[in-house]
Amino acid sequence: MCSSDLLVAIGSFVAGLAVAWFAAPTAPEVLGFPAPVVGVALAFLINWIAWIPAAIRRTEHFYDLTGSLTYLAVLALVVGVAGVSEATVLPACCVAIWVVRLGSFLFLRVRRAGIDRRFDELKQRPLRFLVAWSLQGLWVSLTLLAVLVQLSRPAAIDAAVVAGLAIWVVGFAIEVVADRQKAAFRVVPGNQDRWIDVGLWTWSRHPNYFGEIVLWTGLFLCGAGRYQGLEWLAVLSPIFVTVLLTRGSGVPLLEASAQKRWGNDPEWQRYAANTPVLIPRPPRR
Repeated sequence: MCSSDLLVAIGSFVAGLAVAWFAAPTAPEVLGFPAPVVGVALAFLINWIAWIPAAIRRTEHFYDLTGSLTYLAVLALVVGVAGVSEATVLPACCVAIWVVRLGSFLFLRVRRAGIDRRFDELKQRPLRFLVAWSLQGLWVSLTLLAVLVQLSRPAAIDAAVVAGLAIWVVGFAIEVVADRQKAAFRVVPGNQDRWIDVGLWTWSRHPNYFGEIVLWTGLFLCGAGRYQGLEWLAVLSPIFVTVLLTRGSGVPLLEASAQKRWGNDPEWQRYAANTPVLIPRPPRR
């Protein structure tokens, strides 16, 4: 079991490096390697270093904060090497805004809750815990891929950049509003053990995840006017986010938890029957 955990950690690292290598072959170099490849290596290095004290203390309190710092560190590295242009600085700034907002939101949520149930078993086994930190390195690398490719090819603003930024704004707004509505709902006495069914949550059972998929799709589209050849691997960014949230650690886990807690409640059954899992639609009367 320990060997398989180590293989997953190493495999994640190799996969991240390989994708960055093929997606940005003409990027400016750092130490003889394309800047996005060095950025991926930095993403894993940061998370592996953070894993050491986390494993010793068996705590996940700084997991999300480390993820946010990883995004910013990789962006800073690639921007510093490649420089910026009108069409690249805006998507990079969008990522920074998203990181600061979501990272602080998740960190404060864990601080209030005290623990993150996702890590109850993982943090008891150091190498299994290492897998979680390695996957965070891969998560940062793949979600950032489209922006890293764009940073490697400076250009002027075109119609694709404008359209992509507009889509990003829509997705970011949906995610922020959904998170704030849920936070406000949870502080009301009596709501702690009830599902949220107000605001955007009457349109979708997971509007925050929908917003995240939309915003990363927008950032990918910012470079649609200038991707060439294997640079189109940048599409892995929104695909990875979508698969992760709809087939991995997002929607499936929350839906299973909701079914376990409220599956026999007629009100929950009505809510689930009338509210889409992900893509929003106006609530049925």
